[in-house]
Amino acid sequence: MIKILKNSSLLLIFFMLTFSIGCSANQKNAENNLNKESTIAMQTENNTNPKYVITVTTRGQTLGDIVVELFPDKAPQHVRNFDSLVSIGFYDGTAFHRVIDGFMIQGGDPNSKDKPKNTWGFGDPSQRKIPAEFNDIKHKRGILSAARTPDPNSATSQFFIMVGDAPHLDGNYTAYGKVVSGMDVVDAIVAQPKEGSAPIDKIEMKIRKKE
Repeated sequence: MIKILKNSSLLLIFFMLTFSIGCSANQKNAENNLNKESTIAMQTENNTNPKYVITVTTRGQTLGDIVVELFPDKAPQHVRNFDSLVSIGFYDGTAFHRVIDGFMIQGGDPNSKDKPKNTWGFGDPSQRKIPAEFNDIKHKRGILSAARTPDPNSATSQFFIMVGDAPHLDGNYTAYGKVVSGMDVVDAIVAQPKEGSAPIDKIEMKIRKKE
């Protein structure tokens, strides 16, 4: 009788361990599935954000394409402004006129289409001003943000793409997009010959919406 009880106890312990392992495995599988579903949901959400292709040329040669994704949930007015300008071909022929190693590249000034180089970066005073939409996006490498004057509500068409991280810009400039491919092209822009922060040769852009 004692022997039988011992065997029964061993069987019970074995059953409990098996059940526990099975539950843990099921729980782990459920967590993995949940993580996969969350990842898919995030990817799907990101896929709804508009994307644009910035084709960059200089000296008659194409440096390549920079593909950017914009975040209408973070800065809806800036995204609408950018989209409307792209739709009318506003950016085509404008330049990346300010390039600072380890910091950022800036462009999109209408003056850089056909006006004297010493006016590039000053913008057109008749342009519509976009109010600040500061958010929680960090100004890290690859982030796209709105250029402005000292007035926080003075953004127009000019934007910059971060080459390095700049935390001092966080909460002070409106970040509204990021580069999803083509950072090698951004780096190629940085590598062009410059006088101070001004590229010697015009680095021209053309932007279209990615379907």
